[in-house]
Amino acid sequence: MTAEKPDEDLSALAKGGRQNFFGFILRLVARLPFLFIAGRLYGPDALGRFASALVVVELVALICAMGEKRGLAQRLSDGEGVHPANLVYDGMLLAVLFASLAAVFFWFVPAPLFPSGEYTELDRFIVLAIPGYALTEIVLAAQAYKYDIATTVRARAVVEPWTISIMAGAFYFVPSMSESGLSMAYLASIYAGLATGLWSFFRSYGPPKEWRPHPTYMSKMTARALPLATADAIEWGTRRVDIFILGLFAAPAAVGVYYIAQQVASLPQKLKTSFEPILGPVITKNLKTKNYKAIASQICQVGFWIVAMQAGIALALGVPGEAVMGLVGPEFVGGTGALAFLLAAEVVAATAVVSEAVLVYVARVRNLWISIATIALQAILTVVLIEAMVAGGYGEPFKAAAAAIALMLALGTASLVKAMLLSKILGQRINTFRWPLVWAAAPAVLVGWLATRLPEWAELIIGIPAILGVYGLIIWRRGFGPEDRVLFKRNLDKEEAAAAD
Repeated sequence: MTAEKPDEDLSALAKGGRQNFFGFILRLVARLPFLFIAGRLYGPDALGRFASALVVVELVALICAMGEKRGLAQRLSDGEGVHPANLVYDGMLLAVLFASLAAVFFWFVPAPLFPSGEYTELDRFIVLAIPGYALTEIVLAAQAYKYDIATTVRARAVVEPWTISIMAGAFYFVPSMSESGLSMAYLASIYAGLATGLWSFFRSYGPPKEWRPHPTYMSKMTARALPLATADAIEWGTRRVDIFILGLFAAPAAVGVYYIAQQVASLPQKLKTSFEPILGPVITKNLKTKNYKAIASQICQVGFWIVAMQAGIALALGVPGEAVMGLVGPEFVGGTGALAFLLAAEVVAATAVVSEAVLVYVARVRNLWISIATIALQAILTVVLIEAMVAGGYGEPFKAAAAAIALMLALGTASLVKAMLLSKILGQRINTFRWPLVWAAAPAVLVGWLATRLPEWAELIIGIPAILGVYGLIIWRRGFGPEDRVLFKRNLDKEEAAAAD
């Protein structure tokens, strides 16, 4: 007797979730040194220029990946009779071609990367990150198809953040590179992460066999990938268009402060994006058998896991927000309001992300239009709210908070619309919210408020663990059922085998 398929899927999702949470802890530990080095050594002005370039580089790289971050799983599932390595190399070839063309363009036309016109010759080399970033997305997606999330954890949570932290610190003390240290450190981190992913990829897939790329097939593949690639770019763009618009209305220093707040808020974001690789293979497997009930159950299950973890982290980082931002530098404390709304935005966005994990396969075009409407709504709200702050005579911190509020409202709307669409398609209810989230958040906020009465160092060292402890205890006892607790059982597979016997 063997374990039932839903249990196997739950086991795979739980295993990916455990590795993902471990990766988050590693990423948190590694990201803090970079934020400290960037804020204390380089300052908000340099950070603002770096952030502006980063927006363009990563957006273009994601487009050049041709939607393979999520689309590769379906191509591998449908590619019966074709060697898996050949399918992956098709995607890699397209990515290299498009990314190389983009890199050459931005090398000769750097204005979109550096709208202020301030950059060095070394800064221009950041365009080389475009092919490296695109290839990394594809390689990690290929590993995720084999349920290898550990490689993603190593590349994204260990190698990349520690490389950028160490190199940013080292380059600052090199006279010829001190002004370009952030760009050079980022470039080094991208290729270090790519090397990590390629090491596992070559061991898993090996070289292609009788691989003959055909222009007709590659053209069809490109056309099919465009809606997914555009949706990926738009979903990512909702986390960056605010920086672009803020740069039009605020000084570079304000953009730098907002960038730091965004980097802190992006830590819980990684909890949901890291689930995407493991969700893809599980969902495509159930779509082939039209097991819609199982898909809806998995989406609700994973959605709640993500919301529960993100809410706890948002409270732990948001309630003592002034101390968290002050750790980077005293001039960054003004971004506390923006940080609070950015953290809230990540929580409300969770439902949209898990719903989209299915919609990209069953309603690709409709999902694309919702994504386009989302980023348009965000852009409009950002401009309107910032203009309202300007009209009211409020300073730069309020402009940053306005951009964060616009993001929160846009992502909340997208979550509602995408969940309703998915529910209609599957014929199943989609809901990731549970009332114990409120029961756990209320006492955690109280504990956090008490912690803000302490000195700043104690607020961080004592307050953050206390908030997480109180929240975690209540959500574990009142919010997590037996299926939810599977997420924390390392020996699940052994238990299932014993039960089967």
